[in-house]
Amino acid sequence: MKNKFGMIHTWAACLAGGLLLLLASCSGGGDPQNLLTQEAENDRIVNLFSPMEKIDPNAQNVARSASDLTIIMAEEQLGVTVHYNTYTAENYQDKTYDDVTLDRARNNMDDIYLLNPDTLLALGAEGKLMDLSGLACVKNLREIIRTANTVDGKLVAIPQEVVAYGLFVNVELFRQYELDLPNTPEEFLECCRVFKENGIETPIGANRWWLETFVFAQAYAELYSGGNTEAEIAALNSGEAKYSDYMRPGFEFLKELIDRGYIDVEAAATGEAIETEGPDFLAGKTPIVMAYWGAANTETAYGKTDFEMQVIGFPSSRGQMPVITMTGFGIAEGAEHAQDAMRVLDIILSDEALQVYSQTNRVISPSQNVKVDCVPALQPLNDRIEEGVYVLGSNAGMDVEQWGNTCLIVRKLLNGASVDECMAAFDELQNASLDK
Repeated sequence: MKNKFGMIHTWAACLAGGLLLLLASCSGGGDPQNLLTQEAENDRIVNLFSPMEKIDPNAQNVARSASDLTIIMAEEQLGVTVHYNTYTAENYQDKTYDDVTLDRARNNMDDIYLLNPDTLLALGAEGKLMDLSGLACVKNLREIIRTANTVDGKLVAIPQEVVAYGLFVNVELFRQYELDLPNTPEEFLECCRVFKENGIETPIGANRWWLETFVFAQAYAELYSGGNTEAEIAALNSGEAKYSDYMRPGFEFLKELIDRGYIDVEAAATGEAIETEGPDFLAGKTPIVMAYWGAANTETAYGKTDFEMQVIGFPSSRGQMPVITMTGFGIAEGAEHAQDAMRVLDIILSDEALQVYSQTNRVISPSQNVKVDCVPALQPLNDRIEEGVYVLGSNAGMDVEQWGNTCLIVRKLLNGASVDECMAAFDELQNASLDK
């Protein structure tokens, strides 16, 4: 099952204002299937496949993304040239970034790949990715990175950024109706009831990509905070426990939001992220939307509001719960330039490079040593994450891919499926994983 949007989409948007939003429509010049012409026969080349575009790897005086700045560090220190092969919807037509990445990685067409969680899991399980645990930068990683990117005991990918999702709330509307910011599902429902009864037609602005964040917060609050994470995931992977049992409370909660009219179901089933719900939120008509960390940093999303905004976690049994996802850089097992590719990753994922990247994009670093001041609106979400309170929306250690599958099953609910039918879809996915 493909993650059509959530990871790389937000990553691309965050490079122009955060970490992942144009997965299926990212465009760039040139044919991404052809390597840039080598300038000299003795050039040391590392080939990188991603949704980014870098036209001239030797240009020194052009604006570069945060990721490019770290690539420059690797090129200068190692004497290599990193050649970008770029996904473009125009060239690949109906194929998604995930489709193309799987094909290229399985055929060793590149050295380094920027991977979505579902492709990371698939390629890792197939043995198509190298183990990165020997890199020097690994000792500095947050534990969450190891957890989310380990497949069959191998650390197969490392991100430059951790993407946190939260609820973006209009604090002034909450104050107007004397409401505290919600912590639990029950408190959240009460806030929506008050808003609805006071003439706010749609308390929650939603789109077709991110409602699964509500589900993850409730499904896995105990799994990731209860001190028994490894055993619970092992039980899910063996079939002893059922994903549907974890997911059911979140889907029942969404069904209640739908039944009470707190979500515009038609808009949520068809709308694109931010452009659908953003205008009403910015106009003060909708008090609650959901989005990723970087959306609070860019004026093209929610970085400039006319009201006080805060970003909090999703309601759960353990209070406000951030939902974390991430892409990761991986190296093909059969990479032509494997050793140089490993050296490149070790530099761009070093604390020095991650400090540059994180400061440029104002994002959460995968390194436990790199701290960046966040905008005031993000402080509540950041505090929870620094306390170690969060759930993972993508975890390569789970045999059933989470983010993309849950997104698609949520859409079934929006299109009229019952909660039981949605749970049956999870059972089918789990049974398929057990049959492999």
